[in-house]
Amino acid sequence: MKISALIAASAIALVLNVLPASAAGHTTDLVIKEASGSVAETTDALTSAVEKAGATLFTTVDHSGGAMSVDMELPDAKLVIFGNPELGTPVMQSEILAGLALPLRVLIYSQDGATKIAYLKPEAMAARYGIEDADETIAKITGALDKLTDAAAQ
Repeated sequence: MKISALIAASAIALVLNVLPASAAGHTTDLVIKEASGSVAETTDALTSAVEKAGATLFTTVDHSGGAMSVDMELPDAKLVIFGNPELGTPVMQSEILAGLALPLRVLIYSQDGATKIAYLKPEAMAARYGIEDADETIAKITGALDKLTDAAAQ
């Protein structure tokens, strides 16, 4: 358990602290939004929106809590993992390796005094795994992610 927490903490530290803020904000494969609430409030808002939309909330990973469990510091960061099998299954039928990116993951984190919401663009996932026959499904996933994260950002 402690090793997995250390690995999770190290991975998030790499993303949040090694990449310059300008590079992280301009990565074309990511959507990064600013939220009005704290990390906890935004996480609660996202999980509520996911449940109201009828999607499946699989888990929330507390990266900063994991770091604290091994006496390390990390800005407040939570990863919400959720999905909808009606949308994700056709993508995985096209390419099973898309299961490395599904279910969907949204990172909510604190950076420079602001709460941010970040996720990988579904189009980038499709391109990474060579998914060419699921454009309509990818568009639906994109719309859902945008709607859910906008609701959480309020």
